[in-house]
Amino acid sequence: MARRHDPGRRQRIIDAAIRVVAAKGIDGLSHRSVAAEADVPLGSTTYHFRTLDELLVAALRQATDGFARSVAARTALADPGADLAADLAALGSDWLAGDRTGVEVEYELYLAALRRPALRPVADEWGRDFAELLARRTDPVTARALVALIDGICLRVLLTGAPYDEEYARTVLARVIP
Repeated sequence: MARRHDPGRRQRIIDAAIRVVAAKGIDGLSHRSVAAEADVPLGSTTYHFRTLDELLVAALRQATDGFARSVAARTALADPGADLAADLAALGSDWLAGDRTGVEVEYELYLAALRRPALRPVADEWGRDFAELLARRTDPVTARALVALIDGICLRVLLTGAPYDEEYARTVLARVIP
């Protein structure tokens, strides 16, 4: 029996989209595949997200919000006496430890912005927000360089399947930080 009032349906659709991308990649995402995964009628997905790009934007925003919460939880990033390189390296360790599915999905959505212009503002927002946070501890140019370096380290780990090397990350991050 169909549910008439379902305030959590939109969120279930977003969660299902993330699971579909995790299992099948961006190419496996369709309103139909998401509806099946969320166990909702097909019309519900198109009601809440008229286009796949709208759904991908919501999924990317949710994924980047998760990373933003991880960053915000690291109070040492705001502490001028803390070792910024060590804390950023530890953040990478927290993020890439164990099951990397969430990180892989986030990067897949993030990189999808190359081909899907609707995703670009959300992908750019993530980098700008992270750089603004880091600029509180360093200058804006160095903050942007740190974001690029962290992105590069994470992508290499994800692409190669190699274990995350926190000591290496700390060493190279410290070289960029004045």
